[in-house]
Order: sequence, then C-alpha cells, then structure tokens
Amino acid sequence: MKIAIGCDHIVTDEKIKVSDFIKSIGHEVIDVGTYDHQRTHYPIYGVNVAKAVTEGKAALGVVLCGTGVGISVSANKVPNARVALVRDITSARLAKEKYNCNIIGVGGTISGIDLITDIVETFINAEYIQTTESDQLIERMNQLLTDDQAHYDSNQFNKYIDKWNKGEYVDEVKH
Repeated sequence: MKIAIGCDHIVTDEKIKVSDFIKSIGHEVIDVGTYDHQRTHYPIYGVNVAKAVTEGKAALGVVLCGTGVGISVSANKVPNARVALVRDITSARLAKEKYNCNIIGVGGTISGIDLITDIVETFINAEYIQTTESDQLIERMNQLLTDDQAHYDSNQFNKYIDKWNKGEYVDEVKH
C-alpha cells in the first residue's frame, strides 16, 4: 500500500522515523516533505498529503507537526480528505472503522515515537466497517466542502512550493 507522509520543520526527524517504520512493515511511502529543519509552513505539507490521498496517488496519509493540530486542520480543507487528529491507538482504529478516515494527524513533539508508530500501524491495519448509517454520515462530511468548491483553490500553495523547490523560500513570520 502507498502511504503519503508530510510534516513541518519541527518534526522532520520524527517523520523520517515514521517513514522508515512504514517501509519496515511492507508499505511504500510518498514523502511530500519537508526534508530539513528550515522553518516552513505546515499547511503546504498537510495539503500535499491530502491531495496525494484524494487524487488516488496514495491509499492513506500521515501528517505530523508539533501538536498535529495545525497540519490536520490544513489537510482537512481538501475535499474528500477525512483527517483525524489521533493521540492513541483506540482513536486511530476508530477513525478508520467508523469514519473511514484516510489521513491521520499526530503531534510529533507531544507523542513519543513508539506511540506514534503504534498509532500509524493500527490505522493502517484497521478496516472500515461499512454500514448504511456510517456511509450517510461520511457523505455528509464530504459534502461540507464540496458544496463550496468554487471557493476552494487547490493550487493556493503553489507559489510557496515553487519557491521552496528553487531554494528561495523565506518564512515571512516576524519574530
């Protein structure tokens, strides 16, 4: 199975460990970045993971930032992405079984690597338990964004990604 993974600069080391773990259990990884500790914005990588999953390039996705909150919210903005912020293995299992989530978010600085890999493995191995009620609920969740797709711009981060790829990206946050 192909699994997309992305992170911000704060948890690059953790993402590499999770990526290595996913490969060690027999899956292919699509790593959308970031690849170092240079300050960047997590929405870029959350959106890129969500696009990889919703466009069929990956079956599932994993997003990480310090708390997992910001990157999860960002990834959830992509139509048909169902992202669950997960802090334990029960939530990881239920995210897939009940809501057919296709991406999980994890806090790389607040969860230890062993817990994170347990969460990821549980999520990958869980199966959606399809019922009429759950299918209807998921369709309603998907409809939340698809009703307003005219306002959704899937290319909104392209200028930042182009700059990043050219080595020209500079964070505009003032300290």
